[in-house]
Amino acid sequence: MQLQDILYSQGFGTRRVCAGLIQRGLVQLFDSETGIFQVCMNSVMDLKPEGIKFRVLEETWVYQSRAYVMLHKPSGTECSQKPSTYPSVYTLLPMPLRQRPCKSAIQGVQAVGRLDQDTTGLLLLSDDGQFIHRMSSPKKHVPKLYEVGTKHPVSSVQIDRLLEGVVLDDDPIAVKAAACVQTSDHGLSLTLTEGKYHQVKRMLAAVGNRVETLHRSRIGNLALPIGLAPGQWKWLDDDDLAALTS
Repeated sequence: MQLQDILYSQGFGTRRVCAGLIQRGLVQLFDSETGIFQVCMNSVMDLKPEGIKFRVLEETWVYQSRAYVMLHKPSGTECSQKPSTYPSVYTLLPMPLRQRPCKSAIQGVQAVGRLDQDTTGLLLLSDDGQFIHRMSSPKKHVPKLYEVGTKHPVSSVQIDRLLEGVVLDDDPIAVKAAACVQTSDHGLSLTLTEGKYHQVKRMLAAVGNRVETLHRSRIGNLALPIGLAPGQWKWLDDDDLAALTS
């Protein structure tokens, strides 16, 4: 695979732009033998892309055939490429992730489902359409754990109703929590396997309470790392991907 094509596949611009970056000496390849980055000005050099590490304009990158990342979504951000009121979560990602070439009309990684602007926590993003469908489809029943802070004290009656199922205003079929555990007078951990619009907020409203804070801490068996601060992102490794479906 030519070096310019490797850069293109990772989102560093069109092939022409990538060739120009290389020819201007702005691309460095990591030499595993010496442990240093060395300038490469041959845009058509053939390389095996797997495992290749390079640096473009001080941005260090490891080749990834597909992008699978997690983001600790902060409050006051929208999961939209074209936000209406608040900043987009996509602005928290490096530019290559935002302009990776895709077969669809929209370039770059896409959010796996959406979190409301005031909801924080674990958000997955990828350029793999099958992965996005598998993780977000209600038919796959991927459990998602939410930490909920409520306006009114949580009662055992409310927890029972959430577990038994409540009817939302636009759907005659009752939706229920896969698990629900009270964590404090005004807090509970709620596990859902569906992803309806404003589902947690509407379920709590249906049992006579109100969501004050909402944080997604886990998808499948993948937990949001304690050390990943709001606004930060990381690549998913093989163990992370396995945890999503185990």
